[in-house]
Amino acid sequence: MNHFVQRMIRAAKLEAGLYEEVEKDRGAMGPAVGVVVLSSLAAGIGTVQLQGLAGILLGTVAALVSWFVWAYLIYVIGAKLLPEPQTHADHGQLLRTIGFSSSPGLIRVLGIIPFLQGIVFILAGIWMLVAMVIAVRQALDYESSLRAVGVCAIGWLIQMLVLALFIALFGGAPQPA
Repeated sequence: MNHFVQRMIRAAKLEAGLYEEVEKDRGAMGPAVGVVVLSSLAAGIGTVQLQGLAGILLGTVAALVSWFVWAYLIYVIGAKLLPEPQTHADHGQLLRTIGFSSSPGLIRVLGIIPFLQGIVFILAGIWMLVAMVIAVRQALDYESSLRAVGVCAIGWLIQMLVLALFIALFGGAPQPA
């Protein structure tokens, strides 16, 4: 099995050591982008009956932008505002670890089966969130998982506020013709 697939499996198995490995591996940026793209494509395929083919493309682009912004928010909050004494991280380390935390999202492709879509997306979301907390804890060298949960929660709230502001300023999502 190739190294990329093995890393995705280890990330999905929530192996803290994998997140330490990709944190340190500057060459893992491309594969991290690949995981985000594959996870996004899986979600697009899982919702193709609702979103259509354009939804796959738009969803993938949105996921890449969101991943970049999310990693930057976590970097600022976790490494600059709420670091532990041993925290030393850069944006790239968070991009790599958070990218691999998207590995469990590959199961969203099963959402193409109509009666499974809801449960698959809920399970994938929870699994990805747990993976992200582990990724953040490892990238920021936190001793406490609770601190990583807090940093992720604060980042999520900020991201939701920015999204709400964007929607308010630009009049919401475009409506189909």
